[in-house]
Amino acid sequence: MSALPADPHLPAVHLRPPHNWINDPNGLVFHDGHYHVFFQYNPHGPQHSNVHWGHFRGPDLVNWEPLPVALTPTPDGYDADGCYSGNAVSDDDRIVAFYSAHRNNRWWQPITTAVSQDNGRTWVKRPQLLIPEPPAGTTMYRDPYVWRQDDRWRMLVGSALDDGRAAALLYESDNLENWAYLGPFHTSDAAAATGPIGWECPQYATFGDRSALIVSDWTPQSGPSHTTVHTGREKDGRFAADSPPAPLDHGPDFYAPALLKAPGEDRWLLWGWAWEARDDSWAHEAGWAGVLTLPREVSLTADGAVVQRPARELLALRGARVLHRTGHVTRPEPAELGQVSRTFDLTAALIPDPTGASGLRLVTSADGSEYLDISLDPAAGQLIVDRGHASLDGRARGGSYTAPCPAAARPGTPVELRVIVDRSIAEVYLADEQVLTLRFYPLADGPWRLQARTTGTGRSDFAVEAWNLAPGGVYQERVLAGQGRDAELTRP
Repeated sequence: MSALPADPHLPAVHLRPPHNWINDPNGLVFHDGHYHVFFQYNPHGPQHSNVHWGHFRGPDLVNWEPLPVALTPTPDGYDADGCYSGNAVSDDDRIVAFYSAHRNNRWWQPITTAVSQDNGRTWVKRPQLLIPEPPAGTTMYRDPYVWRQDDRWRMLVGSALDDGRAAALLYESDNLENWAYLGPFHTSDAAAATGPIGWECPQYATFGDRSALIVSDWTPQSGPSHTTVHTGREKDGRFAADSPPAPLDHGPDFYAPALLKAPGEDRWLLWGWAWEARDDSWAHEAGWAGVLTLPREVSLTADGAVVQRPARELLALRGARVLHRTGHVTRPEPAELGQVSRTFDLTAALIPDPTGASGLRLVTSADGSEYLDISLDPAAGQLIVDRGHASLDGRARGGSYTAPCPAAARPGTPVELRVIVDRSIAEVYLADEQVLTLRFYPLADGPWRLQARTTGTGRSDFAVEAWNLAPGGVYQERVLAGQGRDAELTRP
């Protein structure tokens, strides 16, 4: 087991290399007994430029090894300014990666491929672009998502249309080489739009006769915004939503998720990108930016609601249980529950105080001045995560964020939470229905401890358990990072 990293904010169990920039997860594929997770990666610095595809491989979602950088921009080539987002498929004895070829002087990102026949260690790019031009009437074009359905290959490409709507464009192929354009698979509602919008990173999952289309909303004014999920059914080659689009994640720091159908079972997995919530100057000082979320299982309820929960394999990361408390709390004094490490997994059943906000506080300073609040508001029927006091450094972003929680408004009803905290990222799951992901940056020495609290005049009941988490397999390997220096990717 390697020593913990010197940077107290570098996650220990979430995937990312120890240095430099990452963003979108790409190319999620299961091939020859291993999961492969690729990601947008700048091997030369903690900023979004010079984008390659980094690469991790693992047998079980817990133990991961870094492999050589998969895709590197070709000087003067069609991807000279970046190998941007896409996905990958397993096709017999090869992995085929589909990605967006970026050039700074081109508004669209043509689609192209690279092939590996040695389990992802080396790659050969297609000599010519696969789809060199976007269809007429588009103003944005990027991020292919390819999957096998019945007897054909299908592809969605993120787009914006010249009438201001966002779109996921559909292609089909018999052989992964020759693709026929079939038109928009789904578009945003022009009547509801407040301005031009585009969809990045479209992802598509089927659940029997129902399906879910996940898109990342992008605007010309502010760039990446948030991620939404559309549920419905496909009819005559078009996706028909049967409910309004909903946030996939209610947190401020989640974007560009990617899907993978788990092998041998009807189970969908999802990883997302959690960007930094601190000033660029701080990220440059630290030498890294961005992290992938832990893998999630995604499913649909009978009425079409999206359910997310941590992948079941993550239970293997739990060490000894460090906290098990039941009881109740009243104002004004909190109930001290015990200490946790900087990387822990928590489950809680809370019966909210009907007269005020109540829940848990993660206290990270000895004097109690630095803390993250996770609470339930019965009056509003909401989960609230407040990071306004979560860092003593003014360069960290604050804010309070909410997710709907109707159960909180029903007196005497327990609300179940699962919270996974890993140094500077918190993933908060609410009764397998809603998820809220955010970043925070505690500075104090701690120790970290948990409290139960209420602001009301009644009482809040709690049952809380917590486990410190230990990384899975630890690997150290020299990885050739494109044209730059070697980068040592290690699991902390």
